Amino acid sequence: MQEKNSSFSSTLGFVLTAAGSAVGLGNIWRFPYLAAKNGGGLFLVVYLLLVATFGFALLVTEVAIGRKTKSSPIMAYKKVHPKFKSLGWFALIIPFLIISYYGVIGGWVLKYFTIYLTGNGADAASSSYFSDYIAQPVQPIIFMVVYTLLTALVVFRGVNNGVEKLSKIIMPILLLIVIGISIYTLTLSHTDSFGNTTTGIDGLLAYVIPDISNLTFGKFMQVLLDAMGQLFFSISVACGVIIAFGSYLGDKGNMLKSVGQIEICDTFVAVMAGIMVIVPIYVTQGREGMNASGPSLLFESLPNVFSSLGTGGLILGGVFFIMVFFAALTSSVSVMESIIASLIDKFNITRKKAVIIETLIILVMGTTVCMGYNLLYFDVPLPNGSNGQLLDVIDYVSNSLAMPILSFLTCILIGWFVKPSYIIDEATKNGEKFRRRHIYSIVIKYVAPVLLVVLFLQSLGII
Repeated sequence: MQEKNSSFSSTLGFVLTAAGSAVGLGNIWRFPYLAAKNGGGLFLVVYLLLVATFGFALLVTEVAIGRKTKSSPIMAYKKVHPKFKSLGWFALIIPFLIISYYGVIGGWVLKYFTIYLTGNGADAASSSYFSDYIAQPVQPIIFMVVYTLLTALVVFRGVNNGVEKLSKIIMPILLLIVIGISIYTLTLSHTDSFGNTTTGIDGLLAYVIPDISNLTFGKFMQVLLDAMGQLFFSISVACGVIIAFGSYLGDKGNMLKSVGQIEICDTFVAVMAGIMVIVPIYVTQGREGMNASGPSLLFESLPNVFSSLGTGGLILGGVFFIMVFFAALTSSVSVMESIIASLIDKFNITRKKAVIIETLIILVMGTTVCMGYNLLYFDVPLPNGSNGQLLDVIDYVSNSLAMPILSFLTCILIGWFVKPSYIIDEATKNGEKFRRRHIYSIVIKYVAPVLLVVLFLQSLGII
């Protein structure tokens, strides 16, 4: 078997790298929108409770599987239980689907970063700028290629000199930028044509104070499902990444402590993303401005906000897109690394050959996704009630269908076939105290499978 360049130099390296994978675009454009949509503080409370239970169980499970088997995702499930070996293919195909469009979105981020870097950030405030840009036949492909090659270069250098080193450099910078932008947005103020002034503190209160007016059981269940869906996508489970990184984690490290640190880092950035995004939009546009989500929030609403804040806003926009670029890059590097680990394990090839093969496939798939906004354009209704182009369809299949299925079957594997003790024993083999072991057993056997089924049914539009 070829060498995977195969272990982190320290537990800190593992934590920062796994956190870098978790801290991605989903935190920045999805979390703020869902928080605003679901009553602000109410969503935050539900989300934090899920982090400590549902998220913790899934993270611990995948890290333990990786560390115990010392194998890539495609081989790890077979070692856990031969009857579940087919799940390894899920764990290879899912990241392939994700990286195919993540590189396209990363190219969009790179484009906007260059716009602000060259002092042309005001141009991005035009209502049609983003839609006109992605409809171009050539330029989005060029930025996608550049972004993909940057990602491949990091992965090519291996775990220690590439993936881990990037995370050790970028993650502290990313966290400082997040804190800096969040503090700055709280100092903003805006006076409308009627003389009414809205401040950053007003935006913060709108974000963190629970809105339980007219709260019904049905609305609470929607908050629960949205929070669970966000957490599920945010922590990078069910796509092979965490299992791959777990396989690189040394046996002597405190696994439970590391998982807790990853959760704290990811949750901190998600909550701060709410401040970075919701506060300036609330200051300039009120609650009405917070209805945008997904790419439109990041590439249309926010540039408009930055432009309305004058010179300071354009500087803020530049720093913001640096942060977004760092978050995107650490995530795409992690997804690509999980695929590389599986290719090396399954086909016994060198890292160099695996990176070249994967990069070529990603470039072909990414080019196809870019063409989905021009030559291959279509608009189809999806089962979850939304309409989408090629990128949206791939995202729906990978995130809304395949990932919940993989996580559900993983819970069945651990909860009912090899039993929770399989994970608990791995997590405590160095004498660590698993204070949430009973909660873990209940969640992995009963709670998580039920929630994942509900999430899957919601994705199909059945509930």
